[in-house]
Amino acid sequence: MNTPQHPASKAATSPRPWWRFGHVWLLISGPAVVVVAGFVTLWLAIRMPDPVVADDYYKRGIEINRSLPDVAPKAMLPALQGRNHAATPAQDIPEPKR
Repeated sequence: MNTPQHPASKAATSPRPWWRFGHVWLLISGPAVVVVAGFVTLWLAIRMPDPVVADDYYKRGIEINRSLPDVAPKAMLPALQGRNHAATPAQDIPEPKR
């Protein structure tokens, strides 16, 4: 009852190495792409840094607002009030607080 196996059939059933499976490379490629993208982002950040914000940016902003041409006070409403009254007819928009 014990039949000898052919040597070729034994070789056919031996497991293949892990790198021969495509799914393994699919799983490895995701994190590998993220690591490469991280290094590209680091290289871009070092090569082209953002300009430094001026120390007196707030004072400059106030001066810009003062130098704006005279516009209707309703056009200078804070964003929250302007958004809440975006569909309101112009005559019904409340005057800004001073």
